[in-house]
Amino acid sequence: MCNVGDLLLAIGLFFRQTVLIRIAVIWMIPGFVVWFRFVVLEWGLFFSSVLAHVGGILVSIVAVKKVGMDRKAWLYAFGWYLLIQILSRLFTAADLNVNLSHKIQPGFERVFSAYWQFSLTVAVATAFVLWLLAYLLARLWPTPMPDVDKV
Repeated sequence: MCNVGDLLLAIGLFFRQTVLIRIAVIWMIPGFVVWFRFVVLEWGLFFSSVLAHVGGILVSIVAVKKVGMDRKAWLYAFGWYLLIQILSRLFTAADLNVNLSHKIQPGFERVFSAYWQFSLTVAVATAFVLWLLAYLLARLWPTPMPDVDKV
């Protein structure tokens, strides 16, 4: 999600597509947390990884200050999640379990008896986190109102 999120942010900035910028911004926050927990704490820092995650979140904060956050952007971010899950399942090796698209996260086998239960739970939790992030970001940086004079 993170590497594709950086690409999505770049495309959104280049083509001035606020919806793409907002999707990427929403995903940068959980991506940063997951990266820090499962990469930095486990393996340490790698220059390219720091650029992608720290650089991505810094650029996305500057971008969202400029374009603002729409409270409905979480729906697009969730759609992006579903698309990436499908693509990960279709085009990545099952043993890599990219984006948890093939099997239950190790350690959760005792909680979930089937992958579909795990996947559904992760999807619902993801939707809630994305909604919460969009809500909080919209409170910090709301979508700018159009100028009345220009209408």
